[in-house]
Amino acid sequence: MKPQLIKLVQEATDFLKERGFDQPEVGIILGTGLGHLIDSVEVIKEVHYNLIPYFPTATVEFHKGKLIFGVLGGKKVVVMQGRFHLYEGYSQEDVTFPVRVMHQLGIKKLLVSNASGALNLAFKKGEMMLIDDHLNLQGSSPLAFHGVEHMGERFVDMNRPYDPAMNQQITQIAEQLNIRLHRGVYVGVLGPQLETRAEYRFLRLVGGDAVGMSTIPEVIVANHLSLPVAAISVLTDECDPDHLAPVDINDIIAQAKKAEPDMVQLFSKLIEQL
Repeated sequence: MKPQLIKLVQEATDFLKERGFDQPEVGIILGTGLGHLIDSVEVIKEVHYNLIPYFPTATVEFHKGKLIFGVLGGKKVVVMQGRFHLYEGYSQEDVTFPVRVMHQLGIKKLLVSNASGALNLAFKKGEMMLIDDHLNLQGSSPLAFHGVEHMGERFVDMNRPYDPAMNQQITQIAEQLNIRLHRGVYVGVLGPQLETRAEYRFLRLVGGDAVGMSTIPEVIVANHLSLPVAAISVLTDECDPDHLAPVDINDIIAQAKKAEPDMVQLFSKLIEQL
């Protein structure tokens, strides 16, 4: 796949353009339990992932697996209702292929959401964290392949991987709407197993505020494409190693649903202002 990546991205893009995906301005990636933003989108077209050339197929049961084109906040958007993860057995290039396709379709901004665990003991489940920086502990990079320099700068600067201007806008919107929004460092791990008590202690020690199994590959590729990106973590569980309880996936989904309306407001208001 790697030597032909430009060609494959173009084929997938042409397929979507032929089906009415016409110059979206903003791309949105929705994380675990966060699919109801679609209810706020005026849907024009939708295509299942398994119909799009070279797209992976979402295998996580609570990910829908559809690419949706429509209008939100007065802007044309393309929305990934369900994302791909390294823990599903996909490569870094597979996971980030949709970002390259959305960029080729014409998006100028990328918004990302995820469900994550709160490492910072001041953060509580059901709250949200605006990602200010990240630690990539997933073991690889989506840019580590032959020919990457034909698609952008190989040695991408990651001094400010999350767009400061959009982060400032989101912060101001949260204040105006009286939405509690933390700001912190997201740690990306491979998964799918959750962390041990010792691992949670380590992740806190190295500066993490929240931990999850996604987002970082997409953000790296967005920076590779000079595509401004902002990301919000919905905190679905509390990772206190001294008071750790077994994880209940149903509770994780419930916590994501609890915070989702606020996330939808933040993204919708931001898109109106872009």
